[in-house]
Amino acid sequence: MRFALTMLPAVPIFLAAPVIPPAPAPPAPAAAAAQSAPAARPAAAHASSGGQAFPFPVKEKTLPNGLKVYVVAFDSPGLVAYYSVVRTGSRNEVEPGKSGFAHFFEHLMFRGSENYSAEKYNAVIKEMGADSNAFTSDDLTVYHILASNTALPKIVEIEADRFQRLQYEEAKFQKEARAVLGEYNKNASNPIEKMVEVLYDNAFTTHTYKHTTMGFLKDIENMPKELIYSRQFFERYYRPENVILLVVGDADPEKVFRLVEKSYGEWQPGNKHPAVPLEPPQKKEKRAALSWKGATLPLLLEGYHTPAFSTVNVNVPTLDVLSELLFAERAPLYKRLVINEQKVETLVGSNDPHVDPNLFTVLARIKKPADVEYVENAIHEEMARIAREGVDEKTLAEVLSHVKYAFAGQLSTADKTATTAASFLALTGDLESINTYFALFDKVTSADVKRVAAAIFTPANRTVVTMKADK
Repeated sequence: MRFALTMLPAVPIFLAAPVIPPAPAPPAPAAAAAQSAPAARPAAAHASSGGQAFPFPVKEKTLPNGLKVYVVAFDSPGLVAYYSVVRTGSRNEVEPGKSGFAHFFEHLMFRGSENYSAEKYNAVIKEMGADSNAFTSDDLTVYHILASNTALPKIVEIEADRFQRLQYEEAKFQKEARAVLGEYNKNASNPIEKMVEVLYDNAFTTHTYKHTTMGFLKDIENMPKELIYSRQFFERYYRPENVILLVVGDADPEKVFRLVEKSYGEWQPGNKHPAVPLEPPQKKEKRAALSWKGATLPLLLEGYHTPAFSTVNVNVPTLDVLSELLFAERAPLYKRLVINEQKVETLVGSNDPHVDPNLFTVLARIKKPADVEYVENAIHEEMARIAREGVDEKTLAEVLSHVKYAFAGQLSTADKTATTAASFLALTGDLESINTYFALFDKVTSADVKRVAAAIFTPANRTVVTMKADK
């Protein structure tokens, strides 16, 4: 996920990052076979942590049409989270001039279906005392409902209906297109949103990560004219083999499977999706300097190309470790710039998981314009130091422990657990990937930290965006 103000392609990809010297790879997990009957899977235990990243009992089933269903037992008496995970986000907007449609459908899916108008759908949700919403990101679109488990039959019915029989006429379509433009304009009032837009537009030349989830402004402005294309988009991506149902909480798996089979069983699979273009390696530093007409502190935003998410490549969790070593509040760089020298108000950095190679991002909100260059140099110096020296074993163990503890904190409720699980389902299509990925953290060494930092944090692999208030 990119900075927010309010995570495998069928063909090999070229990493947008430089080639990282390989580390000994862990054995690849066996592919899970499609299930024609429900199968229980205990979560895989970590090799050395003595625990499980995702400790909840899971049952899964795959319908003949390709729709996969997961039921996760979570101690939430009488409560369930029902998530429909569409493995389509702004990454899949491959046609020129058609960016923003994954997010657009987050709006359109609430405009009514063959059997439930928007008003009738909302009345049902209200009657159930449920919470219904949705969100879109680079790699996924998720529709989620939190409700009493007694409402499951009705939830399955209304969700299956809008996924298979969505209806909207031109007037509703254009109204939502204008709403999306309004949302873009609202976001554009924040300087960080503009910087993120410019960062990705500059860092990517070919891949669809070039545009944000909102899409390019010119494409959003043209949306009201794209009614026919919108229906093509829906027919292409809202298909059973591209959707995963996730039910977390107090639910009987067998009952859930029967309900899903009844309401989704006749849903027909779709056609092959167009390929997402591959991003070539970046060979030189890119920079953009922006000015802001309103009041803002100076801002520095950097992006470094990184590998795609993987459950077998230790370089990916190593980048998570590096984000802690460099930018956590206990990190030397944070203490220097934020606490001791007090030149920086905010300093954050992260490597968020994506289906294809994306960016490790760094954001600094700086107190004085004269200190922007100083802060940028300090960040680069600390990255270079980590690449030379690595990290001592005690600190590495502490960071790994913190990462695992922080992840456990994301599983405190049925809704939060479903949100976390949905991200991994979008990345891999398999809930077991949570445990497989977190087992990789036990394999990260100080040598990995040095090697990955040296390969990723280079000038040629860097895109920099700065912003200062217009004088």
